[in-house]
Order: sequence, then structure tokens, then C-alpha cells
Amino acid sequence: MTANDQAPSPPPVRPAFDAVTWKEIAHLLSNLPVTLIGFVYTAFMVATTGGLSVTAIGLPLLVCGLYGARLLGKFERMRARALLGVRVAEPTPLPGPRRAGGFFAWLWAGMKDPVGWRTVLYELVRLPWGVLTFTVTLTGLFVLWPVLPYLVRGMANVDRVMVRGLLSPSDELERRIAELESDRVVVVDTAAADLRRIERDLHDGAQARLVALAMGLGLAKEKLLEDPEGAAAMVDEAHGEVKLALQELRDLARGIHPAVLTDRGLDAALSSVASRCLVPVKVSVDLPARPAEAIEGIAYFTVSELLQNVSKHAGARGASVDVWRAGPRLLIRVSDDGRGGARMSGGTGTGMAGLAERLRAVDGVFTVDSPEGEGTVVSAELPWRERGLA
Repeated sequence: MTANDQAPSPPPVRPAFDAVTWKEIAHLLSNLPVTLIGFVYTAFMVATTGGLSVTAIGLPLLVCGLYGARLLGKFERMRARALLGVRVAEPTPLPGPRRAGGFFAWLWAGMKDPVGWRTVLYELVRLPWGVLTFTVTLTGLFVLWPVLPYLVRGMANVDRVMVRGLLSPSDELERRIAELESDRVVVVDTAAADLRRIERDLHDGAQARLVALAMGLGLAKEKLLEDPEGAAAMVDEAHGEVKLALQELRDLARGIHPAVLTDRGLDAALSSVASRCLVPVKVSVDLPARPAEAIEGIAYFTVSELLQNVSKHAGARGASVDVWRAGPRLLIRVSDDGRGGARMSGGTGTGMAGLAERLRAVDGVFTVDSPEGEGTVVSAELPWRERGLA
């Protein structure tokens, strides 16, 4: 959730009471009992945990108290949603000890929970306001009837501001959490798809050839004494199958992580990819050092897939690959002089949308500039991480 979904503004105030005004009156009258409960809870929690903070149970009790404050905040958001029309996004739940990475990680996350502490502040400052709104509203029902709708609307608007200001999650933090959750799903799905591809390639390619090879050698063994020439021919055929199986295994290993990338880095690996492209490719890699293994691998496979797109779809006479570092970013640009018209969501087999998702999963950026008839320029950015530290 990246923003609060606010309801439309209340209708203009009129002397005649409408449904909105009656809901606001109900909210203001319920302020006193609700704020009394919240104030007593938070005051008791702060006083008790503050006194016990020097003991072993003080900090865990404080965290449990903040969890309870979160529940009070949830109830206040529900009350504001029902009676004031204020729809405030629910904050992300705190992880339990297991998901947090252990008891002490959970304890630290709970102690610095901004949602819990803002709820504590909300409950503490609300007591005098709850007494005031209850008294004014109750008195107004008997002696201030003509102006009560205006008083109610003003006090209800103050309540709306308090709820939005103190009970709303941090928009930036929640946005970042939502992005990371989405990126995690993309990474998991991509890893699962890659695993299925590897399993399929092994099953349909090298495994099938090895099975045929085993059968061929078995038949050759049976014919060895009866038909030596036929057995020799079958062995020769099996030898050819072995070579094909080895080539398929090499291609599969290159698709997982090429040895040249591990041994010699991006410059040599991208030059190897460019040599297999169907159009001439000029490669320029200007890096002061090798980036982290994960970033280097993503950069390699991004360029590799883009050059495959150039070979299959661009209709180009030439292409270029430029890789360089600019501050904390690794920049990649792949351009060609083909027909253009490439789109993120279009172009069968281009995989542009998949590449963009993979880069976003590591805080990367992916853009495509491909006007019709003017070639294509694809730019990508990755965070620079030092080798051995990522």
C-alpha cells in the first residue's frame, strides 16, 4: 500500500442534520470512553515497562506492549473508517521471531517500530481532546442545537487530521516494502522458470542422447563377436552421440553461468556472445574493476538476451554494446540500426518485459527507445556492488 485511500470530502454543513453529521456526532461522543481505555493502557504500559527496563523481562514486555498499541491503532482506524469516512492504509505486520531471524532481531524490530510508537503518542495526546469533544458535543445536543453541525464538523476534521497524521503508515516505507515483496516474487518466479528450463533441456537433450548411447553400446556389445564390423559401426555412431551430448551439456552450462565470465570477466564474456551474433557487434567494456558476481551475471545475461533479439527480430546490419561504470551504477547500452519498433510488451519472443522485471528486482532500471525504422537503443542500469562484498 503506497498511499491512503481517502473517501470523498463530507457534504457541506447544513443546519439540518444528515447521516454524515450523525456519524460525526457518534464518533465525537465515543471519543471519551475509547480514549480513556487507550490512555490507561498506554500510560500503564509505558510506566510498567519503563520501570522494568533494567530487568531481563522489561524489553520483551515493552515490545508486547507496542504490539498491543498496534491493535488499538487498528481499532481507531476502523472507527474512523466507519464514522468519519477516513480510509487509512493498514501498516505492514511485524514479523514474528522466526521470520525476523531470531529472538533478538524480533526484539530490536519491535522496539524501533514507528507505527507502535506513533500509536502510543496518539493515545496519550487524545485524552484531553476526547474529554473536550465529548463535553462540547453532549452540551451542544441540548443548548447549541442550531450551530452544533458546524461545531461537529470542525472537531471531526481535527480528528481526521490526527488519524491521518499519527495512525497512517509511512508511505515511503510501505512503498519500499511493497516493492521488495513484489521483487521477491519476481526473483522466485524467475528462478523457478530457469530451473524448469534446465530440467527440460536436460531431459529432452543430453539425457535422451545418453539413453540412446547406452542402448547403442549395449547392442554393439552383443554384436561384437558375431558381427565385428557392424559393432564397430555402432561404436562409431555412439562416439558421435557422445560428442553431441557433450556439446549440449556445454551449451547448457554456458546458459547457467559461462566459464569465460567466471574466469575472465564481462569484457571477454560479452565478446564471446557478440561473436555468436548473426550481425557484426562492437563491444566496449570500460570498468575499473569487476563488479559483484551477481551483478556481473545479470549484466551478462541481459546483454546476451538483447543480442539474441537483435539476431532474431531487428533486421540490423550492425550493433554495439557499451558497458561502463558511473558512480554507484553499472550502465549498459545495446543499440542496433535495425527496423526498430521494439516494445516492452510487444514483439514476440523479445522478452523485454521479463528483462525489465529482473532488473527491477535488484533496484535496476530498464528502458527501450525504438522508433519505427530508426533502430533500437536499450539502456539498463544496475547497482554497482564491489566484488566479494555483495
